[in-house]
Amino acid sequence: MELSLSSASSIRVSAIVSHCRSRNFSNSKLPIKFTYKTSDLFLKCCQNLPSIGLYDHSSLPKPLNCRRNSIRACTQVGAAGSDPILSNFGDACWRFLRPHTIRGTAMVFFALGSRALLENPNLIKWTLLSKAFNALFALICANGYIVGINQIYDIEIDKVNKPDLPIPAGDISVQSAWLLVTFFAVAGLLNIGLNCGPFITSLYCLALFLGTIYSVPPFRMKRFPVAAFLIIATIRGFVLNFGICYATRAALGLSFEWSSPLVFITSFVTIFALVIAITKDLPDVEGDRKFQISTLATNLGVRNIAFLSSGLLLINYIAAILVAVYMPQTFRRGLMIPAHTILALGLIFQTWVLEQANYSKEAISGFYRFIWNLFYIEYIIFPLL
Repeated sequence: MELSLSSASSIRVSAIVSHCRSRNFSNSKLPIKFTYKTSDLFLKCCQNLPSIGLYDHSSLPKPLNCRRNSIRACTQVGAAGSDPILSNFGDACWRFLRPHTIRGTAMVFFALGSRALLENPNLIKWTLLSKAFNALFALICANGYIVGINQIYDIEIDKVNKPDLPIPAGDISVQSAWLLVTFFAVAGLLNIGLNCGPFITSLYCLALFLGTIYSVPPFRMKRFPVAAFLIIATIRGFVLNFGICYATRAALGLSFEWSSPLVFITSFVTIFALVIAITKDLPDVEGDRKFQISTLATNLGVRNIAFLSSGLLLINYIAAILVAVYMPQTFRRGLMIPAHTILALGLIFQTWVLEQANYSKEAISGFYRFIWNLFYIEYIIFPLL
């Protein structure tokens, strides 16, 4: 860019734009000439930047900042366009894994593993890291297989309920989805089979089997409300928590035993998983009704299911408070009571917000996300209870 100042306090700009890697511009050189007064030049420059979606002129108070940010923007555009196909496929694969379920699985793994290590600090060894990595990889593979196979058989429903998912959105083909779920199943089974004993391998196969019959015809147990949420509660609640605790203690060289904290968290999150299984259908009522998928939400109504879910979780929180009151030698009452009281109050408030929003689709989705956030928080505080 060449700038020349005239004696009349005006600026003549001769700009040559070349080799811009953007779909809105060609590779040809575009000579552009402008004539502005000095006081208006940089304001006009900054105002023009948002037109290509890069920067907001309100955040560029100085001319020098405008120039620096425009250069940085061009650099980022060039970097982002270096390999868009690979980047887009990676993003689609991540969405295919359903990140909120991956976070939940990882939370369970780290919370239960941390609790076991805190209770047995003398058994901590560096060799546990490789075992932990293999176990986490296997859990992610199982999670990816279960949510992936469900998406493959729910394409038409997801076009209505979740059009942003990678398959209905056209970001991943059905063939690619099958390759991914096959990889997850094989890699997970090999990992567990080579690194864990037959009992944990059997539990792993049970989880994959339940995830399969939940989605795949002719079983497709998701068509039956009671069977559907019992499968989800069994996998997300009992199998996952019991399996991780068993495998963790085995890695530490300890025999398995049902301790009070383990009984508490397994019972607590099994009820929680039941609630997640019920509320997950709240945002999907429209598509489920269209394709005649029977759920509690379609049968009883969104409002009734929302209140039922909140009631079950409130009972869960009250039970947790009572456990802390009557078992002070096992749990830290100073943390367990106020933490679950705050979470219960937050749940009541979120239910009230949903009611005030008249159960709009956005409010229902927000309520469902809040339920998952409560799930995450429980595992975050569990090692400290």
